[in-house]
Amino acid sequence: MNNNGQSNEKAVSLSIADDRLTLQGKLLIDTLVEITNEAKRVVSGTFSVIDISALSQMDTAGAWFLVDHQKRAEQSGVTLNIEGATPAQAQLIKTVQRNMPPADHVPAAALTLADRLENFGRKVTRGWRMAVELTSFLGQVVATLAGIIIHPRRLRLTSVVHHCQEIGVSAVPIVALMSFLIGVVLAFQGSAQLRQFGAEVFVVDLIAISILRELGILLTAIIVAGRSGSAFTAAIGSMKMREEIDAMRTLGLDPVTILVVPRVLALILMLPALGFIADISGLVGGALMSWIDLGVSPAVFQARLVSTTDVWHFSVGMIKAPFFALIIGIIGCYEGMMVGGNAESLGRLTSASVVLSIFMVIVMDALFSVFFAVVGV
Repeated sequence: MNNNGQSNEKAVSLSIADDRLTLQGKLLIDTLVEITNEAKRVVSGTFSVIDISALSQMDTAGAWFLVDHQKRAEQSGVTLNIEGATPAQAQLIKTVQRNMPPADHVPAAALTLADRLENFGRKVTRGWRMAVELTSFLGQVVATLAGIIIHPRRLRLTSVVHHCQEIGVSAVPIVALMSFLIGVVLAFQGSAQLRQFGAEVFVVDLIAISILRELGILLTAIIVAGRSGSAFTAAIGSMKMREEIDAMRTLGLDPVTILVVPRVLALILMLPALGFIADISGLVGGALMSWIDLGVSPAVFQARLVSTTDVWHFSVGMIKAPFFALIIGIIGCYEGMMVGGNAESLGRLTSASVVLSIFMVIVMDALFSVFFAVVGV
């Protein structure tokens, strides 16, 4: 963008008077290099005004130069004003200010004890608010499920079957493989320790109790949280960004009934099945490694498994599955509903969904462990 000026001006210069820096000539992309080094003193706080009334020409690069130095000065605690701009120059500067990314980050001052306490309080308040909102969302989902039980025609069976296929059938290979490898690792590491005491046969007990009671369903829940929980957040969040959920409400449709309930039901149905597959795969992996490393034949492994492993170990793992599924489904859908109108919030909340789901699954598993220990199961 050019302004009328003298044709004999071929460069830009600056002059200093008091706290004012005056630019003269043509502030163009080709002339910026001539004053860059001198202009660095602007950031140091020596000047509070840049006078551009004597500029004959200024392009977008020149406007960027001015705005960049203004932002850097502000980050250093100095208010730097740009004066003397023509209407066209002022409009160009405003356009650059609106579209220019933030200047380089300036390290903040060291936090005081009061600042740290304030930040801690804010995080506690934010966490409490999220807990209340999650509880409210859980209540809304449970109420909707109760309404569907009373009026079964409200259930979108096709959607439930679709999500069962996505959550369950598609996840079988990765769940089976991971559990198989966990069984192999348990057998290998356990045998190395038990061999010192001549108690290699007890590796069967180690594998069975670990897989059936804890690792099988816990590993499955973590895989599902990373795979399906994030997918729930991304899918619902994308719909939220495109205002499709608002359109549903406008049409009188309940997003919880249409989007949340089918996903939660599919998780509750499929996670126990995936947990069962994980248990079988883990036992097979442990049996294979026991045979290779310890010489415990599959027949001996099976006999030891049947004779010493209580069915309650398997039942404990299966009891946890619906609760893990409910946690993953509620958190995944809730975070999706919280997505704003930009891609940044979608990515941030998708990651938060996975982290929070895994954390809550582990917390729930710990609570179950304490409970079963107290009741003697």
